[in-house]
Amino acid sequence: MIRVGLTGGIGSGKSTVARMLANEGFTVVDADQIAREIMEPGSPVLAEVAREFGEELVLADGSLNRAELAHRAFTTADATARLNAITHPAIRAESMRRLDEAEARDEAAAVYDMPLLVDLGLHKAMDLTVVVDVEPEERVRRLVASRGLDEADARARIARQIPDAERNAAADVIINNNGPVEELGPQVEALANRLRSGK
Repeated sequence: MIRVGLTGGIGSGKSTVARMLANEGFTVVDADQIAREIMEPGSPVLAEVAREFGEELVLADGSLNRAELAHRAFTTADATARLNAITHPAIRAESMRRLDEAEARDEAAAVYDMPLLVDLGLHKAMDLTVVVDVEPEERVRRLVASRGLDEADARARIARQIPDAERNAAADVIINNNGPVEELGPQVEALANRLRSGK
């Protein structure tokens, strides 16, 4: 099975490409979704996060007070590192388990949709690295228009990620998403055909 790492900077349209690949019939393992699932009520990861950052983060119904965790975990680099040390191994383990399941089903390819794929060096464990690339100014415009971020926040989030040049250098395939969504279809279709042919 071909393990495909799919990534792109914030606002690049990576999730759109992931949806299109899912529509082509490929299993997509979504790291962001897994990140939410491992923090569900009663999970060992949530318990560990509460021990590290405060038991009061767990609300009466057992769910996580995400806003308060963000306030405590993302204000300093040290706090962010402490949270990542708990969550990243759990996300990675569950992601690999799902990819292994797809391989056991004898699928031709499966897609690991992971924003920090190159940042964390996880692309090295993939057979093919696909980067969705969009110019930073276009990403700022889309983040403001579609997610309601203000321009300064959008720019700050882009600046916190690794440089586009570094991400693109790790790519086996670059999908150009600077144009309208209609231009994505043929690129994703070409990738899907390549994966089905086992190359």
